[in-house]
Amino acid sequence: MSAPLAIADFTVNTDFEGGSAQLLNIDQAQRIVRCMPGGSSVRGWVCWWALRLEGTEPGQVYTLEVVPSDQPTRNQGKLTDKPLASTWSTPDRAAWSSDGQTWFLSEPGKRAPGIIRYEITPTSDALWVAWGPMFTPKDTQRAIAELMDRIPNSRSFELARTREDRPVLAWTSKSAKDTHPLPGIWIQARQHAWESGSSWVACGFLEWLGRREESARWLIENAEIVVVPIMDVDNATTGNGGKEADPQDHNRDWTDRPLYPEVQAVQRALQRWAEHDRLDVFIDLHNPSPSDKQPFFFFGPPELLSDLGRDNRSLFLSIAQRQIHGPLAVQANPRITGPSYHPLWRQISGQWVTDHGNSHTLSGCLETSWNTPNSHTEGYRTVGQQLGETIAEYLQRRKRLP
Repeated sequence: MSAPLAIADFTVNTDFEGGSAQLLNIDQAQRIVRCMPGGSSVRGWVCWWALRLEGTEPGQVYTLEVVPSDQPTRNQGKLTDKPLASTWSTPDRAAWSSDGQTWFLSEPGKRAPGIIRYEITPTSDALWVAWGPMFTPKDTQRAIAELMDRIPNSRSFELARTREDRPVLAWTSKSAKDTHPLPGIWIQARQHAWESGSSWVACGFLEWLGRREESARWLIENAEIVVVPIMDVDNATTGNGGKEADPQDHNRDWTDRPLYPEVQAVQRALQRWAEHDRLDVFIDLHNPSPSDKQPFFFFGPPELLSDLGRDNRSLFLSIAQRQIHGPLAVQANPRITGPSYHPLWRQISGQWVTDHGNSHTLSGCLETSWNTPNSHTEGYRTVGQQLGETIAEYLQRRKRLP
């Protein structure tokens, strides 16, 4: 975050939750702001940016020019001598908002060598512009509070305190007084802070539960559900990328001694479920590369599964292909992690859960595309709703050992 930069008619600042940008130039007369992503490569990939213009004139066009960061990036746990490829920080469309809560996508930006220009016409005297639709810890609080109003006996709880002593909030369908064992469904998002779309997918899943239509009602009554909308709260708050952070990437921290308290807390909860043979579904929500135009699932090598586990995975994928049908339709075939994907593939959440789960456990990652015309809040929410329908049908049809 940085202090406001005052100019004649409007100010530009990043002094808000999730705000981050390095301001390079402001042309007051032409209403042009130039910036590059903020944050530090020590705290992850420098691709996220979000800033606010105050004192804007409704109906006038403002141009945001974004150039990629020149900081050397980290990859596979090591600092390289090259910046992150520009495509990661220059989406085809920017996200914008007049209140910091309701987000829209701009028209496609105009690219030139080393820069992209987004033209946006604000509707009020304030304009938020960001790499993607923002979802901050305050949005987590709001989404959980709304759901608790709609689902009696559900509750919010503090999963953990981060390394910087911030609360990681979660929601569960189970009352603290309810000791009846049910199949466990764990949904989490945002192990990589810049992947804001994944939190909107989680939000869509929560909203689907809150409508309490037939399949959602069945799932609430027949499963213990936990949803964590933001795992990497520290970097989501400070506007850092999170991925490949030093000393450890959140999603490479799934070891016997994790660095992050929130990862350790999830492991403990899932191990308790597994001890009672009720770790049924674990889905980690992410956003993929700029070139991935369709959502897809990541799973571990099938040869590491039991016959029951392979059958359940095939069933889940067949249901998902039918249910997650658009506007962001999931690919038919999953991608497989393993030694060729990343040297620390065993320390990725989905594989750790597979290794520590039950024979019937379904564990994987859903990557939802962020660089498409439908990668807006409604598109992400729809994926979350369709994921809910997928899980409800799967839980009714999946197999378990007698």
